Amino acid sequence: MTQLDVAASTFPFLYSHDGLQALKHLKSLGYDTYEMMIFPPHCWPREMSVAQRKEYKTWLNGEGGKITSFCYPLLDNNPNGVDRLMRAYTLDRYREAIDLAAEWECPYVVAIPGPVNSLINPPYQWMLGWFVEGMKQLVDYSKGTGVQLLLENVPFTYLPTAQDMKDTAALIGPEVGINFDVCNSAFIKEDPAEAIRMLGDLVKNVHISDSGYDEFLHARLGTGVVDPGPTAAALNDIGYSGVTVLEIIADALQPGADPDGDIRASHEILAKHGWAPRG
Repeated sequence: MTQLDVAASTFPFLYSHDGLQALKHLKSLGYDTYEMMIFPPHCWPREMSVAQRKEYKTWLNGEGGKITSFCYPLLDNNPNGVDRLMRAYTLDRYREAIDLAAEWECPYVVAIPGPVNSLINPPYQWMLGWFVEGMKQLVDYSKGTGVQLLLENVPFTYLPTAQDMKDTAALIGPEVGINFDVCNSAFIKEDPAEAIRMLGDLVKNVHISDSGYDEFLHARLGTGVVDPGPTAAALNDIGYSGVTVLEIIADALQPGADPDGDIRASHEILAKHGWAPRG
């Protein structure tokens, strides 16, 4: 069985480090493959100077590093919000992320359906229509850039399941793939391994972390319900050759948080189940 590659996310350092500082910190932990969070002030393309953008690329080239995916977590924005100005604003930020991904030779930008959390949400078909329309615009924009959009399964959206992702990808077109989040799938009590097999070659990028059922977390592996073993078997079954991103969300600014320890401990567990060990 081929060892699966591991990347580290800059998510724990969203507020404590700018993006380049986070990359350098993860490098000190033994990583040279990364997922970059696209969010201000961490790494926000519209606020970055040409010199700053070049500084990242120069450092990556000098260290032999690679950003394999951008993740825009939509903490403020919504591609299927009822206000068309919010939808347009969000798509513009995606366009900027696509431009930066092309500049840094990052192959994937992860696109998340907008959150739903109010007492009376817009009709499902409205939200789906807005999201599909927006993603089609982004697919057209990304043509010729070498950057592919990936849809992600997220519990607090109106499209939480792996089947939702497959069906929505079919509505958008063959150009999009799936960023499959193992923890998100386990949290909604799917079988992540069977979901991976069902999605097959749509899966281009993978996130992994852990959570219980009572509270939605992205904690260190071994603390919740995620079992990496069946996931590794399923990824090998579909011939997956991409990376698995350790998407641990432990805010480095919070007292008692230990994202470095969480990342190390999680990677040790992955290495016991078929992933490559930490460098």
